[in-house]
This record gives sequence, structure tokens and C-alpha cells, in this order.
Amino acid sequence: MDAGNSLADRTLVVSRTIEAPRALVFDAFTDPDHLARWWGPDGFTTTTSAFDMRPGGVWRFVMHGPDGRDYNNYVVYDEIVPPERLVFHHLGDAEPGLEKVHHSTTIRFEDLGGRTRITLTAVFPTAEEMAMVVREHKADKGGEQTLGRLAAMLDEDVFVFTRRLAAPRETVWRMWTEAEHLARWWGPKNFEWISGTLDLRPGGVFHYGMKGPSDMEMWGKFVFHEIVPPERLVYTNSFSDAQGGLTRAPWFADWPLEVYNILTLAADGDGTVVTLRGAPIHAGEAERARFRTMKTSMTQGFTGTFDQLETYLKTGAGR
Repeated sequence: MDAGNSLADRTLVVSRTIEAPRALVFDAFTDPDHLARWWGPDGFTTTTSAFDMRPGGVWRFVMHGPDGRDYNNYVVYDEIVPPERLVFHHLGDAEPGLEKVHHSTTIRFEDLGGRTRITLTAVFPTAEEMAMVVREHKADKGGEQTLGRLAAMLDEDVFVFTRRLAAPRETVWRMWTEAEHLARWWGPKNFEWISGTLDLRPGGVFHYGMKGPSDMEMWGKFVFHEIVPPERLVYTNSFSDAQGGLTRAPWFADWPLEVYNILTLAADGDGTVVTLRGAPIHAGEAERARFRTMKTSMTQGFTGTFDQLETYLKTGAGR
């Protein structure tokens, strides 16, 4: 191969760090309803006619440009490794007379501890074809804008709660990781602890039950994914039944079945800043929309829960 068609000359790379966990960023690529919210450069919309995300499966869609022109796209998936990597071939459109753009794209998702470095690498057959899509279609700028739209969408979907507690980080860590302490503060106000079991390990479960006003029972559970004492807990939170099976929220049928959470504890003098980031995972757009509309209520709820933790810490618990 001549120097003008070396791999470097045929490769377009676009990268961005996104303020969302890797599982959530990968999830944004797995549903055409999610993709419709962000795929494409600024001013574009996307309509999907076929979506089969598996090796050999096809994603067929039309990108509608701000100038009124439609761009037909035909993608075949080659490799899917959640939540690390996607590989696919972009084959243009099979209909005669339509412009075809061919390239192989690898999308890598790098975990940065609650943030994600996403890198799109597109390899074209020739340097001339790559130069054409940059020159004619501004593919480099379009890729940057597309990732910008992804970041903006995920920012809408992520709930963030921060609170400074007047206790050392190691003490606050114990509040979150020992059942005897969780029983004293975790959950909404005016709820009484029924029972709880805790298996603190990756893949382990914290399963708990509470009784609220009018004797209403509420069960929930965490499934732990990452445990880094005393800095970070990564877990999926969901409502459950008394046996630990997943259930829908008692109040909203369209509440997400699972919420992915990253809890970080940062030392701040003699205190600790706790930051909780959560977002729906494996959720449809109706569930994500419900989650977005409930952010204010969630803030109020966690404020009450952390008030209970702060009161409990004042008793000298965990020291």
C-alpha cells in the first residue's frame, strides 16, 4: 500500500470524555429511541426503520439534515462487547443511485471512575474517501457534534445529589456498607425498618424491607458492581419483592426497573462530601422521561434520607 493510503491516512478519530458512567453511555447506543435523541450532528434528526443489535444484525436509518436533505444509512454490527466496545461496518445504502460511504467503525468506552472516555475510530478503504467525507460532509466536525449531543442527553438523564457530612470518610463508608448502620438511617422519612441483609462484594446484594404510613410495605435492593473502600460504591438499585425479585415501583408503573448508581466519598477536612449519581439503565424512553421529571422529588427524598444519616452520625455511630 502506498504511503498516501496508509492506515493513518485512512483513519478518522473523534473522542470525548462524558460525565456519565460507562454502562449508561453504552446503554445510549442500544435502543433506537435513545439514538433518536442524540445521533447525528447539530440540527439533524434520525428515523430508524430497522434495528437489530447483534453480530450480523442491521441498523437501517435515515438522517434528516437541517437543509431538508435525507441521508440513508445502513449499518451492520460486527462485534458487541458491553460495555466496552462496538464494531460495525457502515455500508451506505443498498438502493441504486444513492451515494454510498463505506467505513469500519470501532467505538471504545473507557471507564474513568464515573466518567467515560468514548473514542470513535472510522477506517475508510482509501485516504481519498476519508478526505471526501471530511471535505464534503464535515465528518470530523459532525462526529464531535454528535458526541456533544450524546453528552447533553446523558446530562439530562443523570440525577446528582451532593451532601457534606460532618464525619470522617471511613465513618461515612461504614454507614453505607454495614447493615446495622443502614437499618438506622436508610430510606424515606416515616418508614420503619423491617429487615435487611447485606452481602458486600461485587455481585452481592443488599436487600431491605420497610413499612411506611398505613402499614404499606416497600422492598428494595442494591446489586453491587464495584467496591473501592472508602472511596466509591457502584451498584444497581431497584424495587423488589420480599424475596428479592425485581418489581415495578409501587407508585409509578413507568418508573425505571433499574437505576445505575455511583456513590463517591471525598475527604473534606474533618468531614466528607458524598456525591450520588444515578440514571436509568436498560430503560425505555417513557421510563427515562419519568425519571427526568422526578429529579426535584428525588432531591427532596434524598435530603430527608441524608438528614436521618446526619442525625444518626451525631450519636457517635461508627466511631
